[in-house]
Amino acid sequence: MRTRPRAGRARNDEVPHVACRCPTHDRPRADGDFPVGVVIPLRGPAGIFGPSCEAVVDVAVDLLNAAGGIRGRRVRPVVIDAGRPVGAVASEVAGLVAAGGIEAVTGWHISRVRQHLVPAVGGHVPYVYTSLYEGGEHADGVFCSGETPPDQIAPAMRWMRDELAMRSCHIVGDDYIWPLGTARAVVGYARDLGIDVVGQEFVRLGTQDFDGVLTRVARSGADTVLMLLVGQDAVHFNRAFAARAMHDRVRRLTPLMEENMLLGSGPDAVRELYVAAAYFRSLATESALDLSGAYTRMHGPDAPVLNNMAESCFEGMMALAALADGARDCTIPELMAVSERVGYDSPRGPMRFHSGHARQHVYLAKADGTAFDILARL
Repeated sequence: MRTRPRAGRARNDEVPHVACRCPTHDRPRADGDFPVGVVIPLRGPAGIFGPSCEAVVDVAVDLLNAAGGIRGRRVRPVVIDAGRPVGAVASEVAGLVAAGGIEAVTGWHISRVRQHLVPAVGGHVPYVYTSLYEGGEHADGVFCSGETPPDQIAPAMRWMRDELAMRSCHIVGDDYIWPLGTARAVVGYARDLGIDVVGQEFVRLGTQDFDGVLTRVARSGADTVLMLLVGQDAVHFNRAFAARAMHDRVRRLTPLMEENMLLGSGPDAVRELYVAAAYFRSLATESALDLSGAYTRMHGPDAPVLNNMAESCFEGMMALAALADGARDCTIPELMAVSERVGYDSPRGPMRFHSGHARQHVYLAKADGTAFDILARL
């Protein structure tokens, strides 16, 4: 059974002062439920991903519990809304960790949330961060299972150059750490590949009007837009892009696009849209087909779309279980000691941790209506 605790009353910039009962600083538990904080957006621009994330967590928990749970304890997800102000999210998570209300944290959420969760969680309970992100996270007890620019965007740009003659790009992103950090990396990749970065635009998260941005993109003469937009922002961008018929002369490449966003954009708004990611619903690995079947059996044919963000939450739960299975207990020192030896098969293919980051396959796909046609493994 999934639970949603009531948010604490601490101010957004406070961390509750409670005697710590986390597994690392108190005696690790050997019985009872194993509560996992699942931090996912249920509102805001990224709230479009929330229903799918919740639904797939139910599947992961069912599979784990059928196999004995985590270290023999039944897994119980505690859903925490990451769409609220980041201080409120961090305060709630810190309070739950200190009170022993959750013994691990995972979920898909933006880097701005992660930056606030790491000091609240770090050194107390394991934190499997599942979203793609800009890279560089090395805090103790933090394990990143999502894609990073060197393995995702750099090879995608090389493919676009070699296969589609990409020669110039204009970066359009939301104005926070993931797009900004990724854009800095992209400038270096472009230089190495002989691609000109002819412009960069960063907008407030939650932007709906892209007319000025698109005017500048058109004037720049770029043959490709590199999109670093989240959720509904990307949907609005795609619609405005199509309204100007810009797909006739400009392609789009993005590391963040999934089936809900295609549906929200509309089929005419996703022409010449290319996506690099570790998971698409059309991916046909054996484990991906198994997940799709389990998801449909549990939630039926009208369930929220099984997408990259949701599947990443499945990865987070599986990664927690794999780390715990390889360790003597779930304390941070134990989990870090075994993490380099942890590997498991997933819908994305084989997964193995190195320096706190998952090594995984990444694919390049082209949008086709409300689905993706996978073109290559990068």
